[in-house]
Amino acid sequence: MTTTDTIAAIASAPGAAGVGVLRVSGPAVPGIAAELLGRDPEPRRAHFTAFRERDGDLIDRGLLLYFPAPASYTGEHVLELQGHGSPVLLDALLRRVCAMGARLARPGEFTERAFLNGKLDLAQAEAVADLIAARSQAGARAALRSMEGVFSRKVHDLLASLIGLRVHIEAAIDFPEEEIDFLADPAIMHKLDALRAQLAGLLREAQRGVRLNDGLRVAIIGRPNAGKSSLLNALSGSDRAIVTDIAGTTRDVLREHLSLDGIALELADTAGLRETDDPVEQEGVRRAQGELARADVALLVTDMQHAEHDLSLLADLPSSVERLVLINKIDIDHTDARYEERDDAIWVWASAKTGEGLDALREHLKRLAGAGSGEGAFSARRRHVLALEQVEYRLDRADEVLRVTQAGELVAEELRQAQHALGEVTGTYTSDDLLGAIFSSFCIGK
Repeated sequence: MTTTDTIAAIASAPGAAGVGVLRVSGPAVPGIAAELLGRDPEPRRAHFTAFRERDGDLIDRGLLLYFPAPASYTGEHVLELQGHGSPVLLDALLRRVCAMGARLARPGEFTERAFLNGKLDLAQAEAVADLIAARSQAGARAALRSMEGVFSRKVHDLLASLIGLRVHIEAAIDFPEEEIDFLADPAIMHKLDALRAQLAGLLREAQRGVRLNDGLRVAIIGRPNAGKSSLLNALSGSDRAIVTDIAGTTRDVLREHLSLDGIALELADTAGLRETDDPVEQEGVRRAQGELARADVALLVTDMQHAEHDLSLLADLPSSVERLVLINKIDIDHTDARYEERDDAIWVWASAKTGEGLDALREHLKRLAGAGSGEGAFSARRRHVLALEQVEYRLDRADEVLRVTQAGELVAEELRQAQHALGEVTGTYTSDDLLGAIFSSFCIGK
């Protein structure tokens, strides 16, 4: 991409600090750098200089670094100015740079130019913002791996396999006069099966990546007075929720963000699910059901007496929602703490009041959030998962057509649509509206 304008922005965080950074990118950079330094700067070398107004008045003293195109973050000429972290001084320096031919950058415009100039693909560009906004050590490490291209390489490997299958299918369409039925070749079905297995593995990794990036969203549900608020307090280590013996104390959704050994969790304590004539409690139940719809994990809090009946609360959940059953109040029922993996859900026996058995619950939540997923774990966004799910749908359709009708044109079209959906992850196929939505969420100066 060739740009005619030069952009500038303060790249350091707002507020006073020891050091402040101003970043400039575009064709006017060499002239701006030479005017500020008083001579042409040496590439990639720190120059200590005085930053002055046009009339010679001193603005600040600091470092000037010049990165000529294309060996820079954006792929354009880039200038970085480092001075004292006073908002007043940085604003004065920004005004000076703009007077020399730059304009104020939009949010995310530096990274957008890096993407448009081929320095990053779209998944890597999004990982830049995810790294800055990381809420846990695990999330930061995963975002760094995505920024370095771990996720993108897996997508490109899948894309290469998909293209190879398309070539095989379309060759069969292009030579219909051949006596050999290429579409009946078992190799095509083997390639499609291998491609679907490869996609399934990447989709699982991307779903873990979303959880590492956003944090695991856990909806704590159950009937009134089951101990949901006590559990929230026990996991968060604070008295965030009011706990009484009166059923229906919680009327609204109470959220708590916490970190378990570097893993981000978002706990949502919801109103007790039951039939009620109280309009306020009815609204609480409605909000609880809405929280379930957006959760990664449904954590049902119950006890020995009501467990089998309360399982109905998990019956209509989507298959993508993990199910956890906490048999609470073992201190009252005189039951031992334990952990079981069952077909319907993971069951944990514990006491929110005494804390007995909660370590097993914490460990399982950490695993669901991506802990221990390996050094290759990467961050991902929900749009990536949606795109991969669309690829999965198209490959399933292709498999169905190939097995039932062997209509080569229809199979080829499904594979083409799958390739298009996969290209949306890295930005091979994308729209200006999507780019605008993505980069507008970045901070200014990045």
